[in-house]
Amino acid sequence: MSYLRNPLAWYKRYVQHVYDTPSTPAGIIGRAGHVALQHYYGGLPKPAAVELGLEYLRRVPDFEINFGVNESKRAQAKKRASMEAEYLQAIGFYLARAPKYKVLGIEVSGTAGVKGLLLPIKAISDLVVESKGNPGSVDIVDHKFVDSFSPLKGEKPLFVLQAIFNYYTVHTTFKMPVHRFILQECKKRKNKDGRSQMRRYVLNYKDYQDDFALFARLINDATRDSATRKIFLPNPSDMFEGKDSFEVYRFLA
Repeated sequence: MSYLRNPLAWYKRYVQHVYDTPSTPAGIIGRAGHVALQHYYGGLPKPAAVELGLEYLRRVPDFEINFGVNESKRAQAKKRASMEAEYLQAIGFYLARAPKYKVLGIEVSGTAGVKGLLLPIKAISDLVVESKGNPGSVDIVDHKFVDSFSPLKGEKPLFVLQAIFNYYTVHTTFKMPVHRFILQECKKRKNKDGRSQMRRYVLNYKDYQDDFALFARLINDATRDSATRKIFLPNPSDMFEGKDSFEVYRFLA
C-alpha cells in the first residue's frame, strides 16, 4: 500500500532503510491500543494490559510524533496529554465489550511463498483463533482503532488485500484451513447517540475467491514495476507522507 500511495516514500523506507518520518498521533494511539490488547489476550488482567499500552505511548519520544501545527513545547505537552486521554477512552471502549476467543497465536509474524507470486509475502496477524463453528479451522482477528467506522464495511478493498496477505501467512504457519478474517473496529470518540463503539466485519474467504487472482496480479505488477522503475516520484497529496516525500524529491536534484 505504501508503494501504491507514494513510491518515493516507499523507496526511502524499504530500499534505503531510512525510518525518520514521524508518526501521527492517531497511529501512535492505535499502536498503544494494540500493545494493550496483545497483553490482554495473552492473559493479563485488563488494568495491567491498559497500563502497558499507556507505558508504550509515554515512551514514544517527541521527535517521533508529527505534532502538526502544535510546534511549541507547551502545545506539544497538551497534545500528548490529549493522546493519553484518547487512548484510555478508546481502550476502555474496547475492553468493555472485548470479544472472547480461544487464542492460538498473538502478533503472529509469518512469511509465505505463494505459487505464482514473484516474491514471498509477509504479514503480521493480531490474533489467530479457533474458528467458532468450524472445527479444525482458524480465524484471523485484526483490531483497528478509528475516528469513524469504515463506510464500505467489509467490502473495503484495503481490508480484502490485508485479509489475503494474512490468509497465506497464517495458512503456512499453522498448517490449518483458514476460514474467516474478522475486523474489530473501535471508534475512539464517544458516540453522542449512545450507539456501540464497536463494529465487527467478517470476511469469509470462500466468498472472495475471485479476489485471490486479482491479489496475485496486483502483487506481481507492483513487483515488476518496482524492479524496472528508474525514477521514484513523490505524492504531495499523501496525507501521511506527502510533505516529507516532496522534500526528499527536492534534494534528489
